[in-house]
This record gives sequence, C-alpha cells and structure tokens, in this order.
Amino acid sequence: MTRILVVDDEQAIRDSLTGILARQKLPVWSAENGPAALSLLEREPIDLMFLDIKMPGMDGLEVLEKVRAKHPDLMVVMISAHGSFETGGEATRKGAWDCLEKPLDLDRVLTAVKRAGEHLDLRRENRELRKRLAKSVELKGESETLRVVRELVQRVAPTDARVLVTGENGTGKELVARMIHEMSARSGKPFIDVNCAAMPAELIESELFGHEEGAFTGAKGRRAGRFEQADGGTLFLDEIGDLPLPAQAKVLRALEQGVVRRVGGDQNIPVDVRVIAATNRDIAGMVQEKTFREDLFYRLNVFPIHVPPLRERGDDHALLGAHFLVEACRRNNLESKRLSQAALERLRRHPWPGNVRELKNVMERLAILVDGPEVGEEDVSRVLLPTVAARAGGAQDFITQCRTYEEFRDASEKAFLTAKLKANDFNISRTADEIEMPRSGLYKRLDKYGLK
Repeated sequence: MTRILVVDDEQAIRDSLTGILARQKLPVWSAENGPAALSLLEREPIDLMFLDIKMPGMDGLEVLEKVRAKHPDLMVVMISAHGSFETGGEATRKGAWDCLEKPLDLDRVLTAVKRAGEHLDLRRENRELRKRLAKSVELKGESETLRVVRELVQRVAPTDARVLVTGENGTGKELVARMIHEMSARSGKPFIDVNCAAMPAELIESELFGHEEGAFTGAKGRRAGRFEQADGGTLFLDEIGDLPLPAQAKVLRALEQGVVRRVGGDQNIPVDVRVIAATNRDIAGMVQEKTFREDLFYRLNVFPIHVPPLRERGDDHALLGAHFLVEACRRNNLESKRLSQAALERLRRHPWPGNVRELKNVMERLAILVDGPEVGEEDVSRVLLPTVAARAGGAQDFITQCRTYEEFRDASEKAFLTAKLKANDFNISRTADEIEMPRSGLYKRLDKYGLK
C-alpha cells in the first residue's frame, strides 16, 4: 500500500488532501513545512510525497533537492499555484515525478496516487527480478580458487575499471562478466554481449559501431552499434582475441576518446560504456606475435580475472553436478533425481575438458536417460565419453576405456571431430567441407558431444 506524506504550509490544504486520501484507506501523514517533512522522512518509510512549491523559509524546490539526494526512490508530486508553470517545469527538471495545480482537483489527485502505486509495484517487481537474476548469475562452488574469483569480482564491480576475463572454454567467463555488471552501479542499464568470433570480419565494424543508411550494400537504414546500445551500461566483448586488427584500432579509439563513429558517418557519438573483455587465448603471446595490438591489450587488461578450469576446483563438480541435475529435471518436467556416491566418484575422475558447460550437458543427458530417482556410476560412465586428454596413453588405452561398442563409436567420432576442428582453427565451414559433412550435421554432433 502506498504511504503518502502531504507537505503544505496551509492548514486547509493539508486537511483537505489528507482527508481525501484517508477516505481511500491510504496511510497518510502531513507536515507544515520543509524541515518537519525531512524530519518525518527519517522516521517513516514514505513512498509518495505531495509537496507545495511556495512555502516560507525552505521552499518546495529546496526540499525537493534534499529529498532527491537522500531518498532517491521517493516519488514527489509538486503542488503549484495557478500560473506557476515555469516553477513547476523547474521542479520536474529537478526530479519531481508530477506537478498538480491549485486548486486541487479530486480526480487528478487520485489519478496521481493510482499511477504512483502502479509505478511502485513495477519498481518492486523489477527489484525482485533483479534479485533473482543476480542469483541466477551467481558463480556456484566452494573451492578456494573460485572464492578468489568471487572476491575479485566483488572488489572490481563497484568501480568502472575495465576487466579482462581469461580462462578455458566453458569455465563461465560470461557469467563473471554478468556478475560484475549486476553488482555495479550500471546494473539498471543494458548489458550488451558481443561474440567477436561469431561475426563476419566484413560486418564486425558495423555491428560494433553502427552504420548510416547507404554506407554499404544492404545498409537500408541507420543503425546504432553495440557501443551505442550499451550506453550507460556494460559492453561484454567475448572472444576478444578473434577481433580483426582494423576493428581493434577502432575499439581502442572508442576506449580512449569515449566516442564512436558509425560506418559511413562523419559525426562523433559520445558513449559512456564499461567494457569487459574475455578470451580463451594467450593474448600476451598474440601481442608478441603482432596479431593483437599491444596498446589495446593494456587498455583492456586493467583488472585481470582468471577463471579456473573445473579440474582445478576441488570437489565443485559434485556441487555443480547436483545443482545442474535438479535444474535439468525441473526444466524438462522430469522426476527429481540424485547422484549416488559412486556416481560422484566417477565424476571426480573425469578431467572435464569442456569444463562447466560439459558438466551441465552431461547432467541434462542423465536427467533424460536415467529412469528412477538415483543416478549410478554406470549411468555416468555411459554418458561420459573418453577425452583426448584421457587417451594420451595411446590407442590401446582408448579401446580399453570404452565399455561398449556404442561408447567406442561415440568416443571415436568425438576424437575425430576434435582433431579436425583444431586442424582448421575451429572454423566450422572449413571443417565441414574437409570431412564432407553438411554444416547442420556438424553442428548437431558438436552439440551432442559438448564441443565448441
């Protein structure tokens, strides 16, 4: 229920307005001047204030400024005398939510209260959604290595420092970036993510910086780029190591000057963006090889955070596995399942080359395949495929690790695809052409085996 404060030096106005609101069964307080109102705000959690502009001593505009500074969520409706439109406009510019003219109209007062209540309800819903979102992007685990990552995130999030997140594929680099955004003052603004490896080289500048109509073939209208879309918020540049050198130069300019220029445009557009970059590549080595700009590296690497692979996170695989299994059952409307102690031991022995992403995919398969409430060791062995790392001992080790022909066939296919992807620098089109497989079929197999 909306809690209301009426502030006016005229007794008749206070009595009339509080009477109207009380008859609507709304909790209402009153104050005869600014100091009394500010004092009452320290004692009562007020949602909406009706504030007279013209009062002796501290006038309404001065009260408004103090309220905006100390109680930024409080909604203020100014009460102005007839003809005070200029003053009312100034109040709106200073943060007043609405302005009503004397003599007060009953319908307008009640409409203002109703709209304020709807706005407050929406704000509360957004706050709850943000809490749930913050929980959903939480890094789960109890290992010391993950505790260090969480501590770094908590330290850097309230600042505007640029962050470079490094780690293997599937470790949760994007999750770290989202946590930083959600814990920052920019959390109410956009979080825009860009996968630099997924965009064609000829379109990446248009994606990042936008374009003007007619800038190139197919540019039928003006388009804002990702930097503009993220204005006031956070821009997450994933796989930054795959950004072409010409685009690197323009990103560097945007970071240094705080402006972008659309493709085909001649205007500098100011942007206020916090940049978080991520990569699974050795950027320092790429700098030495002249494939990544040294000046951009130092601009991005203000605050480095390394996300450890799952194999270096102690027993986190057990906690995460149980969590992902519960989530997979819930998401697929399946009977709840739990991991037996033997199943947990089997998970512990697996090297997890695909890290958290691979673990999540394995739990999804177990949720679907296993009948009954408990997942056993044999169930886990059936869905866990021998990895390239586990097969380092040779072909004979590879064969003996597979219990069934189906497991051997799947493991062989996964090893073959992994080798071909590496040979083609993980280029999907080239790999598909070389092994004479449709891209759609290759994508299905990559998804099946948790490969990226």
